[in-house]
Amino acid sequence: MARLVRWTALTAAAALLTAGCSGGSSDEDKDDGGRSSAGPSAAAPSGVPEALASQTLDWARCEGTDDAPAPDGDWRCATLKAPLDWSDPDGETIDLALIRSRASGDDRIGSLLFNFGGPGASGVSTMPSYADTVSSLHERYDLVSWDPRGVAASEGVRCRTDEAIEAAESVDSTPDSPAEEQAYLKDAADFGRGCEKAAGKLMEHVSTTDTARDMDLMRHVLGDERMHYFGISYGTELGGVYAHLFPKHVGRVILDAVVDPGADTMGHAENQARGFQRALDDYLESTGQEPEQGSRKIAGLLERLDAEPLPTSSPGRELTQTLAFTGIVLPLYSESGWPALTSALKAAEEGDGSELLALADGYNERDPSGRYGTTTHSQRVISCLDDKQRPTVEETKKLLPRFEKVSPVFGAFLGWDTAGWCHDWPVAGQHETAEVSAPGAAPVLVVGNTGDPATPYEGARRMADELGKDVGVVLTWQGEGHGAYGNGSDCVDSAVDAYLLKGTVPKDGKVCS
Repeated sequence: MARLVRWTALTAAAALLTAGCSGGSSDEDKDDGGRSSAGPSAAAPSGVPEALASQTLDWARCEGTDDAPAPDGDWRCATLKAPLDWSDPDGETIDLALIRSRASGDDRIGSLLFNFGGPGASGVSTMPSYADTVSSLHERYDLVSWDPRGVAASEGVRCRTDEAIEAAESVDSTPDSPAEEQAYLKDAADFGRGCEKAAGKLMEHVSTTDTARDMDLMRHVLGDERMHYFGISYGTELGGVYAHLFPKHVGRVILDAVVDPGADTMGHAENQARGFQRALDDYLESTGQEPEQGSRKIAGLLERLDAEPLPTSSPGRELTQTLAFTGIVLPLYSESGWPALTSALKAAEEGDGSELLALADGYNERDPSGRYGTTTHSQRVISCLDDKQRPTVEETKKLLPRFEKVSPVFGAFLGWDTAGWCHDWPVAGQHETAEVSAPGAAPVLVVGNTGDPATPYEGARRMADELGKDVGVVLTWQGEGHGAYGNGSDCVDSAVDAYLLKGTVPKDGKVCS
């Protein structure tokens, strides 16, 4: 089935380093100025056992993996112990992988914790490659990230073998016959059973709320009185949930590429159909095409692929409708990807699906040897525990005309995905929508991009309103791509830096064009 275009800040264009955590350390690695454990001023999380609250992080050089060498520079890795079940904090624990590079200057503010989205993105592997983007912050902040529970080095979940993932690419994600519907739902149920087998009892303890509680333990163990945080994409929902649970611990917080906290499962899918269609229209206009006509042409290509996949240069593989859809989605995450989309669509119209297949492989984390990443596995385990809604096929079919009206290209795929994503999931979801109200919290800077395809701009205003009066502050960028900071706007970068480095809050509603 199709992978729902959930909130991820990663694109195939990013050269991500993969780092593990070393078990050993040298005296040099341990010399961190006493910042590995919580100082007396760091507010201890309520109800956390003393053994966990007082733990000292053993920072050591990060280890390389089979996929990538260890990151260069002064990056260090450590393992934090957290309760498996936050309702039983004295019970079994799990290990969470962290990575850090200490502030380069003497006037240190504290730790700045990053979450890069997904859910399911690895902070340990992403943080070193993102450091150049936030170099202006590194002098005064320790740059810190982690693999949330159920992700990568933190008890990461793999629900399927590479062979099974590739085989599932032939499943039609917009079924138009009873047999295709049955195959689509069977594939979804099989995926869930694979996740349950792989995750075991962790399956019920990887929610956004669980991870927000991990963050507060992390804040304390790192020695910070308040949580300074930079959340991107899904990381904005996580940041909002943290602010709701721990408003008095909120420090300087940036939420960029904002998830609409008021949208349920159907609402998110419709938002994304609208967002990706909006981005596609902007792309088509940039190439001199009329958006409605250009969209009809692309929809026609997808319809033809549904009946007859295209050959590719990859041995034994064809470009199916689902893979083509995924290949079109990826370059819309960034304006820099638009030329690749132009070339891939031209090749497909001429009968060669190789370029769209390569873009789809980038999104699906498939390397040339046929190995797939596990972001989508963790993503599904986390989001299906979060989301209470389980739309049926009948409910989805009733809404398909509305989805297709919103987007003739993306509507059907995102509509059907609501029925398949958590179909027959082994664990019940927890809520309809995320709770992010945070009365009494420090100002939270909410950054929205009018051209964002994956987290449409409207979510930024909704997030600010739900955070509450005098808490949510909206900064708007009239730009393209997923996210605003570091994407070419000096106005956005300056406003974010001023808040994080000086505490200067911009006027609510400030617009950067």
